[in-house]
Amino acid sequence: MTDPRDLRIVFMGTPEFAAVNLRALISAGFNVVLCCCQPDKPVGRKQILTPPPVKVEAEKSGIEVYQPATLRTDEAFVKISEAKPDMIVTAAYGKILPVSILEIPKYGCINCHGSLLPERRGSAPVQRAVMDGDKVTGITIMMMAEGMDTGDMLVQKELPIGPDMHSDELMMALAELSASILPKAVTDLAEGLLTPVKQDDSKATYCPPIASEEGHFTWDLPASVIHNKVRALSSWPGAFTESGDRKLKIYDSRVVSELPEHTDKDLADKALPGVIVYSKGQDLIIKCGDGFLKILELQFAGGKRLASRDVAHNYKPGQTI
Repeated sequence: MTDPRDLRIVFMGTPEFAAVNLRALISAGFNVVLCCCQPDKPVGRKQILTPPPVKVEAEKSGIEVYQPATLRTDEAFVKISEAKPDMIVTAAYGKILPVSILEIPKYGCINCHGSLLPERRGSAPVQRAVMDGDKVTGITIMMMAEGMDTGDMLVQKELPIGPDMHSDELMMALAELSASILPKAVTDLAEGLLTPVKQDDSKATYCPPIASEEGHFTWDLPASVIHNKVRALSSWPGAFTESGDRKLKIYDSRVVSELPEHTDKDLADKALPGVIVYSKGQDLIIKCGDGFLKILELQFAGGKRLASRDVAHNYKPGQTI
């Protein structure tokens, strides 16, 4: 059986999803000799230069960190070659590896991808799974190839998506799932115990990056569509609409299956989309094109993020939000 300490690993990843997987490899005793991540970036209103989670995690364990702007340079090739990796492991690195890098390690390069390939190839599989209302997603550990998430599959594991689960929550659940299967996948691949399975390209779907304008919605959409947009994009860019001449963001919501007992049923039946049909206590319920949506957290342009319980008393049924 392969001793994890005998496998030289170069790890490539940037956000917390990747850091969780890096921790799993370190905890399992793998010899992670180098970590590659994207450069530090300005964060927040004060634009403070901040290291990515993978860099923080690597430095805790005394692992060398390399942060090239691109891997398509002689410098990057030499740096990674000199690390003499038996395997390169990537997770949400954010860049496509050139062929010259893919050919360096003895056992190849593998990637932890947040979907059940060949569905949802691309850079935003988690957010788009939530936005489209998928009930199930998962992790695919795959061999890396030249194309975007086109390599042969090694291991897959499913994960259900709860009806009110936000992208951040799903991302962390997928990170933990990936981390639970990654160490065994690495050793099994080194021992020749895994049989790569080619993807069926005819079933492939592509998930491009999220654009800021995708957060926009109108109340004439079905409540379920608005709710999925809210939970998919609550971190960025947020689901937003117009309230008079102000921008209104919704950060959390629920689809209403049954209206509260004292709702004005006549108002609820006749109200146009965007009209408040119930506002009491913690409940702020809006008529949609199909169904009703309960707002749990919102923010008007220039204001603070507020829970519905803090603002519901300011509205009356029949008003347009």
